[in-house]
Parts: sequence; C-alpha cells; structure tokens
Amino acid sequence: MKTRLIGKKAINVFACDTGNVDQKTIQSFGDEWKSFSKFSDHEIKVAGDQYFDIVPANIYSGKYVLDVGCGTGRWSKYISQMAGELEAIDPSEAVISAAALLQDNENVRVSQASAGNIPFPDDTFDFVLSLGVLHHIPDTRRAMQKCIDKVKPGGHFLVYLYYSLDNRGILFRSLFCLSNFVRKIISLLPFKFKKLICDLIAFTIYLPFIFMSRILEIIGFGKWLKYVPLSYYVGKSLNIIRNDALDRFGTPLEQRFSRNEIHKMLVDCGLTEIVFSEKEPYWHAIGKKN
Repeated sequence: MKTRLIGKKAINVFACDTGNVDQKTIQSFGDEWKSFSKFSDHEIKVAGDQYFDIVPANIYSGKYVLDVGCGTGRWSKYISQMAGELEAIDPSEAVISAAALLQDNENVRVSQASAGNIPFPDDTFDFVLSLGVLHHIPDTRRAMQKCIDKVKPGGHFLVYLYYSLDNRGILFRSLFCLSNFVRKIISLLPFKFKKLICDLIAFTIYLPFIFMSRILEIIGFGKWLKYVPLSYYVGKSLNIIRNDALDRFGTPLEQRFSRNEIHKMLVDCGLTEIVFSEKEPYWHAIGKKN
C-alpha cells in the first residue's frame, strides 16, 4: 500500500483488481471527475435526497459505512455528518477530487481501490452503498457480490444501476437506442473533444427538453412530465446537467438492467427485505443482508 497526500487528507492506494475492470472507463471517469470536481452543498443535498429517499437515517447514523466507487465523494459528503466512520474508495484519479471535497470531514478516509479488490475484511460494514458504479464494470453481478460480502449480517446495501427503460414506452426506448449509438462514438474521442461535444449536447438537447418540461409544470400539466425525456433535470443546476451529459455520452462501458434483473441479483447475492424506489433515478434499491 502507498499513500498520497492531498491537502491534509491522505489517500491510501491499493492494487486494483485487473480481472473485472474496464481501464478505458476508469480513465474516462478520472478525467470526468477532475473536470467536474466542485459541487455546492445545495447540489449535494438535492441529489442525495433523491438517492437516499428509501434509506432510513438510522441505517447509517453513527455506523461504519463504505462508499464503493465514490467518484468525487458527493455521497460520502452527504451522509458524513451522521455516519460514524466512513471509507470512500474509487479506482480512478477521482480520489483526488474526493480527498479535496472531504478535506474537513475527519471521519471519512479515502482510498484508491476497485470494487473487485475492496481492502477491508468481509462482514465489516453496517452500510455499504454503490451509486451509479457497478453498471460500468464488465461483470456487474460479481462486483455486486464483492460489495455485499463486506456488509455485516443484518447490515444494508444501497445500489443504483442504470435501468433498461423497462417502465418506459416505445418513444423512450427508441430515443435510447439512438443516444446509445451516439454514446459509443463519442466515448472513443480524446477527452477534450468528448467534453466539448457533451457540453453541446447539454445546451442543445438537454436544456430545450428541460425548458419544455418547466413550461408544462408552470401551466399545470405536471402530470405529463413523465412522458418528456430529460424532465428529471427540471430544477437541476447547469453544472449537474453538463456533468450528467458527459457521464451519459462520454463513458465507454455501460450496462442496463431491468427492475426484475436487479432484484434477482440482490437476492442471489444474499439480500432480503429489498425495497425499490418508485422515483427517479431508476433503479435504486436497498436490501438487508441475512
């Protein structure tokens, strides 16, 4: 193990599992999180409230927590004031951004490590979370098992995996097929060109749909928002919109799963009492380890 120092926060560096990673995706996220490394307290709270809507605070309050694929450390920051001790790990250079964001959170430690080689014993943590990460790993089911292995019996695991639009109609699915084809091309570009194109997408595609959704909301047709692509971003900051456009179109590897597929994976990995959120982002779910 090596140690890197970012400000007053030390980063422990461990060997990454090379058998279940996509190096191009790790590099892409390292570049992405260095470009979008700053989030306001309001942005973190708004996003955190959406992912933690199914998580009772007593599950992590005063408890030992592991954040797998922490990125910039937003989720660790979100729960750090209530958690006891918290370990945040990521295989990419995003750990530099996470260490900077979490400088003043003395109860949070940052490590550079992969989901396939989590540097803590099994049955250690009261609560493990992995939000928007495991679908970027070649064998998602295997990586999920590695995460759940670290949960104590009676502890909980929170996960967010990209959905396969299983609760959407043909229009959404058709648009996804088109956007996925575009993603495969854009993700091959050097980062500076990739970021430029994704910014153009944010301004020319995301913002018009968001504006349309906002108008529908204002004139009293809010119930129709679920039929409008990207209506999820109403009220989100431009920083979040640009970041998510890059995340969506710039990532080399992504997989998508139906609610039933995610449920089966969680059960197969040893979880019970599984609860899915009925709200976006789809799908995020929590379960308890036997």
